[in-house]
Amino acid sequence: MPPLTSPYLPLVLIHGHPFDHTMWTPQIEAFSPARRVIAPDLRGYGPSPSPSTVTRFSDFTTDIEALLDELKVETFVLAGLSMGGQIAMDCYARFGERVRGLVLADTFPSADTPEAARTRETTADRLLREGMRGYADEALERMVAPSADPRVKAHVHRMMTATDPGSAAAALRARAQRPDYRDLLTRVTVPALVVVGADDTYTPVSDAEAMHAALPDSTLRVIEGAAHLPNLERPEEFNEMLGEFLTHVG
Repeated sequence: MPPLTSPYLPLVLIHGHPFDHTMWTPQIEAFSPARRVIAPDLRGYGPSPSPSTVTRFSDFTTDIEALLDELKVETFVLAGLSMGGQIAMDCYARFGERVRGLVLADTFPSADTPEAARTRETTADRLLREGMRGYADEALERMVAPSADPRVKAHVHRMMTATDPGSAAAALRARAQRPDYRDLLTRVTVPALVVVGADDTYTPVSDAEAMHAALPDSTLRVIEGAAHLPNLERPEEFNEMLGEFLTHVG
């Protein structure tokens, strides 16, 4: 970790579901030599020591705020992917005055439709009943593009199967009840970077285009040959885009 006297803003990275902080390994390795990079494991994910699972989506936000307070990080660039992007939006709603730049990758701002919420509930029930492996086997081919490096596929599958089913189910239920952030995006006052994999079917390019249109000051970048996890599938391209953005915001 670089010294706290670094002239650059800290970078806070929020991972998606059902992953852990190692999802950000290429970015941690690329940017930590020059700036402070904070990539926590969310409550219930990875080796997180949190004593309980989430009951509300805002529990994730509360945890992140408490961590940043503990680390004495006042201002920072905030980045999140998928569920992590939605948590980043929730963070901006709660303590946006501390955010100097916002990165939203492969995510979407709208609340779940009743049908989508029921699907999350059904999936949560399945995870509690069957565990993570069957879900991971099925989801892997949508998480990453077919052309992804086998080592990336193995990493993604390993993160999913290592996640505690109870934590994953609790997060799905909380996520089904999250608020709508579309109006919030129109009120974001800091520069934003919207990134999406060209082949993402969970959060397609059209979702990224809608966020880009809503944000007052944003850049949209589409990464070819990537699906839902372009930061892992195409780390060089992702890091180049993120690096350009960080240079812009400081």
